[in-house]
Amino acid sequence: MPGKVSPDDLLAHVFERTETADETVLQGPADGEDAAAIDWPDGEGTLVVSSDPISLAASAVGTLGVYVASNDVAVSGADPRWLTAVVLLPSDAETEGGADGSLLEEIADDLHAAAGEIGASIVGGHSEYVDQLERPLLSLTAMGATDRFVPTGGAEPGDAVILTKAAGLEGSAVLAADFGDDLGIDAETRERAESFLDEISVAPEARLVRTDATAMHDPTEGGVAAGLLEVARASGVRLEVDRDGVPVREATARLCDAAGVDPLRIFGSGALVATVPGDAVDGRLEALSDAGIEAAKIGTVRECEGDEPALVLDGESIVEPIEDDLYPLWERADGAD
Repeated sequence: MPGKVSPDDLLAHVFERTETADETVLQGPADGEDAAAIDWPDGEGTLVVSSDPISLAASAVGTLGVYVASNDVAVSGADPRWLTAVVLLPSDAETEGGADGSLLEEIADDLHAAAGEIGASIVGGHSEYVDQLERPLLSLTAMGATDRFVPTGGAEPGDAVILTKAAGLEGSAVLAADFGDDLGIDAETRERAESFLDEISVAPEARLVRTDATAMHDPTEGGVAAGLLEVARASGVRLEVDRDGVPVREATARLCDAAGVDPLRIFGSGALVATVPGDAVDGRLEALSDAGIEAAKIGTVRECEGDEPALVLDGESIVEPIEDDLYPLWERADGAD
């Protein structure tokens, strides 16, 4: 099945081989952590670095690539500042577009515009044509600096859990674009869902939350539920969440109902999961509201009390990694072809 390598496989085969004695590495590869943190030798702060691929997007791949890679830097407490982009293209794209409108030019335009929107610069990369590809494959590395690194694994018992915007934004756009016809969804709802791609960056809300945040995370594959579980596992805590308190937009609810998927278990880019001390939650929610950013308190951090880290959703304890509900839809569609 496509998707992320499981946490157990990473623990068994990768993390043991990436340990370093370099004292400048404050955060290296670890379960639930999406960015590395490096203490700059000159003492000017912490360098945060994260890499992410984009392989499933059929359109706006450059824009999504910038947002997804930069989000992991933003939720670590840094402003995304530098980007490198590896762009792999199908070989037939070299001749289809021509000099006036090639796929490479379209992607480069999107990369440039998205980087400018978040205040970052593309400083390098690589591009080439690959016979085996049917669609573009991008891999971006984002970097930024901060005086206060915020890990995924910093949640403390008693903290409040905040979610910005809503669950399933990226997944809603995918459902509308890839399955809208089959699901019988009206054009207005599909258009509204596809517009959610304009909200994938979480850099604005991360800037407003990071001063008080004990942990921040960018839920991607597996949705908000997977993101919450990753915070719990990385922090060694239990996150108690009320499903009814998790914001879900009407277009998302309609698409998910038609597709038979859980809006909390589809691609969640565009939402920020953060934990903040209980006495700071009202101030952070007010700051987000003043900036025009939707946000809600959706749960509370609790001690494990002898149990393993978990997401407790409406009383159900979830400890195993969560697979994204969209993957079976793609597999069924491929099987029908």
